[in-house]
Amino acid sequence: RFIAKPCAINLGIQDSGPHRAQPNAILEKVFTSITKSPDGKRLEGLSKQLDWDVRKIQRWFRHRRNQDKPTTLTKFCESMWRFTFYLSIFFYGIRFLWTAPWFWDTRQCWYNYPFQPLTSRLYYYYILELAFYWSLMFSQFTDIKRKDFLIMFVHHLATIGLITFSYMNNMVRVGTLVLCLHDASDFLLEAAKLANYAKYQRLCDAFFMLFGVVFIVTRLGIYPFWILNTTLFESWELIGPYPSWWLFNGLLITLQFLHIIWSYLIIRTAYKALVRGKVSKDDRSDVESSSEEEDVTSNSTKGVFSTSSNGSNRINGHVASGQWTEE
Repeated sequence: RFIAKPCAINLGIQDSGPHRAQPNAILEKVFTSITKSPDGKRLEGLSKQLDWDVRKIQRWFRHRRNQDKPTTLTKFCESMWRFTFYLSIFFYGIRFLWTAPWFWDTRQCWYNYPFQPLTSRLYYYYILELAFYWSLMFSQFTDIKRKDFLIMFVHHLATIGLITFSYMNNMVRVGTLVLCLHDASDFLLEAAKLANYAKYQRLCDAFFMLFGVVFIVTRLGIYPFWILNTTLFESWELIGPYPSWWLFNGLLITLQFLHIIWSYLIIRTAYKALVRGKVSKDDRSDVESSSEEEDVTSNSTKGVFSTSSNGSNRINGHVASGQWTEE
């Protein structure tokens, strides 16, 4: 309210939402009581009832869906908050871990386990991260629902479970490594969103490409060969198969599967960017293209399948057609 909003206004971001749908009592009743995306049969019935063209009714429903979406200013402020948190917590974690022996030798995570001291810096690092992910868990149900809602829900559950579980079992050393590794790329994604909302397309593309590289290196390289290696093999070697070993590593492996899915989506988006010359609209977009229904209709008559990018978060898009949005 006091920092992000003035920044957005100085960048020329207006507090105006999508085009509002023309008032119509019949269509509004269908939208609120029956369906927000009517099928072909219902569209034909509404067309006869209102004496409207089917495309006009499709356009009305699209505008009506988009009119409930948050404005670009609201989304800019949300991304700026997340960018600030991710950046701050990442540098806090790096500064703290730089002098920690287990940052350079992962076997130190298991020496003298479970009799390892919990310092105040470790405690606050954990509590801050846990509080933030709980906030994401709750806000996910009030934010725009995106295509990857289920994936994000599983991710938040696994993350909260891991933070809580590792804290209760005093596995905070390896836990700090996991947290810091995940924070390394998140602030770059939020920076790309901020540049996108401000319509700095080249800066957005640069941040997104950098995010993609860091994400893939950390989540598909460092995470399995550094984190999973110490939790699966080094812990087994040094302290043996403790009772919670299977649950702990099961949650970590679940995260790895999510990393693979997201890496595929990032690579696909980057490929589209190289083909089109700029980063295209993300598959999680929550604002529909201005020609979505028309494109689907025309393509279906030609026997061509068109994939709609309408997701409602997600991430966690927030701009018009032709621009990249959320991850």
